Amino acid sequence: MPIELKGKTAIVTGGSRGIGRDVCRKLAQFGARVSVSYQSRQAEARELKEEIQANGGEAITVRGDVRLEETFERLFQQTREELGPIDIVVGNAGIWKRAPIDEMEGEQWQETIDVNLKSIFWLCRFAARDMKSRRSGNIILVGSTAGQRGEAFHSHYAASKGAIHAFTKSLAAELGPEGIRVNCVAPGWVETDMTSECFSNPKFRESVRQATPLRQIASSEQIASAVLFLASDLASHVQGEILNVNGGSVLCG
Repeated sequence: MPIELKGKTAIVTGGSRGIGRDVCRKLAQFGARVSVSYQSRQAEARELKEEIQANGGEAITVRGDVRLEETFERLFQQTREELGPIDIVVGNAGIWKRAPIDEMEGEQWQETIDVNLKSIFWLCRFAARDMKSRRSGNIILVGSTAGQRGEAFHSHYAASKGAIHAFTKSLAAELGPEGIRVNCVAPGWVETDMTSECFSNPKFRESVRQATPLRQIASSEQIASAVLFLASDLASHVQGEILNVNGGSVLCG
């Protein structure tokens, strides 16, 4: 069975960079109309939209703060008006900032929880409202190995991602009878601008590579390929899955 998303409309949060950017590219490559949700990187979002259009696809960009309900109200309305009924949503927007627990301020904790987790709540709330009326839809969330094993100096990040994993399973049970699939991709270390500072240290890069059984650090395109699989009919009986894409660095599930 070939992968075919022609006629489908997808929303991708955090779509202007990193994993989100390649998810947008990958979904568009296989025929989906893509709504690129972004917060501040307007030039990158516009460039991605133009790239997709130049390759024969359809795309729009929608700017907004993913911590706010009004952002998602506008995102869903504009996407429906310009691209059609929404079939796929990908919750990818997130931040990753170092903060030792004894130094972490309440504002730092709340920022990470709001961007990484509250945004997922709003996305799924609006997606469920759209999809239940048609008894069809596909929700794909981006978790992390940090949500499975924890991560020193990033406890707020790990907490937000662990919550996404639990949220995935809860919504899978709740929305499955409504014809809506809900799954999660959990990447390990990935080459993105978010991790570029860490990987600029050759010793650290090599330590990560050696700690990964496949002896490689993932590209954002590899993560996007897993999202594509879950978005496709090849995964039509996959529900509530936390799909690990980490080269074997965390062996669970």
